[in-house]
Parts: sequence; C-alpha cells; structure tokens
Amino acid sequence: MKKLSLVICVYNEEENVLPLAGQIQDALKNYDFEAIFVDDGSSDKTREQIRQINDPRFILVELRKNYGQSSALQAGIDAAQGEYIVTLDGDLQNDPNDIPLMLEKSEKDDFDVVAGIRENRQDGMFFRKIPSKIANSVIRKTTNVKIKDYGCTLKLFRNDIAKNIKIYGELHRFIPVLVALEGGSITQMNVKHHARIFGKSKYGLNRTMKVVSDLLVMLFLKKYLQKPMHLFGGLGGIIIFVGVLINIYLLVLKIGGHDIWGKPLLLVGVMFLIAGLQLITFGLLAEVMMRTYFESQNKKPYRVRKIEKVG
Repeated sequence: MKKLSLVICVYNEEENVLPLAGQIQDALKNYDFEAIFVDDGSSDKTREQIRQINDPRFILVELRKNYGQSSALQAGIDAAQGEYIVTLDGDLQNDPNDIPLMLEKSEKDDFDVVAGIRENRQDGMFFRKIPSKIANSVIRKTTNVKIKDYGCTLKLFRNDIAKNIKIYGELHRFIPVLVALEGGSITQMNVKHHARIFGKSKYGLNRTMKVVSDLLVMLFLKKYLQKPMHLFGGLGGIIIFVGVLINIYLLVLKIGGHDIWGKPLLLVGVMFLIAGLQLITFGLLAEVMMRTYFESQNKKPYRVRKIEKVG
C-alpha cells in the first residue's frame, strides 16, 4: 500500500495543474505517493493539462459532469489506496511542503486527522475572510467540534477514518464534524497559504444559505442520529402541552358562559395539538428508520479505535 494518497479536486484550473504537479513532486520526492486529480466536469483544458504530467504516480478521475466539491472529494477518497489520504485544493493556495509535517504529526502523536489552519490567509477581507470567520465561529459553537479553520481543504487522514466518512450534498466543509461522529481524533496545525495567481475563485457569498442548511443537517446527525425521538418527541411534547393549556383556558371560559366559537385562540390550540401529534409520529417513524438503517446493514452505533493487550 502506498504511504500517501493526495486527492485534488479541480474545476477549470488549467493554468494551475502543471505548477501544482511540480510542487507535489518536489515536496514528496522522498515519499511513496499517488496524486489523484478529480476533474469535476471542467469546461476548459484542465483534463488535457493533467494528462501532460507524464508521471505514473498521478491519476486522473474524470467525472461525467460538475457534481460539486463534496462529490468530487468522495470520488477521490474512494479511489485512494494510500495509508494516509491528503486533501488539498487545486488552485496553488495550499502548499504541498506542509504535507510531510502533517504526516509526522499524525504518526508521532497518533491522531486520525490533522487539519490545516491557514496562516496569514491570502484572500479578500470582505468576501472571504469575514464570512469565513463568522461561519467558523457558528459551526464551532453549535457542533462543539473546536476546529479553528473549517474552510481549509488541506487535511491529512488515516485511511480507515477517511473511508468511513461519507460526504454527501455539500458537507465537505463539515468534514471535521463527520470525523467526530466516527470517533476520530483530530488535531490542528498552521499551514502556509498563498494568493491565487491563475483562474478565479468558485466561491462567494451565495454559499451562506447552503452553509446554514448543511449546519442543520450536521446538528441533527451529531445530536439525534441514533435518538431522533428525543428531538421530535421533545418538540411535540412541548407543543402539545401549550395546546392543552390553551384549550383548558378556553374550556374555563366556556364554562363561565363566554362564547369561544370562532375565536382565533381556539384554532391556535387545535393546531398546536395536531402539530404536536405529528411531530411525535415523525419521531416514531424516524426511530424505526434508524433501527432499519443499522440492523439491515449490520452497522454498529459505535466505532472501536483499537484493541490491545495491556498485560
């Protein structure tokens, strides 16, 4: 098995491919590695540039169309054969010279994942740095996974942990949370960051709503994946309780001779009761689905890191 597998997702990066390949060759000349370029449906000459590298250690995974970074990362991880898997951007902003240091840190301190922190980040302040700082802070506080820089693609994984996480939709920015769900140990280190020279960024403020919606998914997976009834049943119980209080109040009014028919509060009370029952029903269905998910595929609701003799 190769020591390192590099996964590099590219989309319209024709000017960056060959310089990046040269940087990788120089940085990892003393390592056994493979570098997997995943072309995510580029419309320029990115694939042609990859084919010009002329090094058997470099592999092209060509996707049929543009699926997005999460799917491209998953395709690269699925194809990787290395003992360690490294993800990095294809725009020359990550520095391959940081990879040996990350590998050394993982091996020395026995961490499953080493996540990069972009030191002296070379990006625009208003459109990149400020939104990123806000997003990082919100994700840290809501998920309780204390990663300083969620947006840094440069990360090193042990093969088993990388293969066990599944990156669906747009969850690539939440990879540390996915690793935490698998019980993986994570550390961080500063890495170099360079200004983009060729091409243009594929990211902007339009990602904000995607981050918010994906964050809700991650919160559910982290807190309620194995106990969905705690979420739906808890909310349903609160709503039913409020509905019951409203209806008791209206009953008292009715006994006192007041006309309650047609009052908006009556409709609110009935709606709260119905909504609460629906949420509890959703919770029961989700519980059945979770048991089907685990038991039909012989999945375990836990991960064993290692078993060793101590005597």
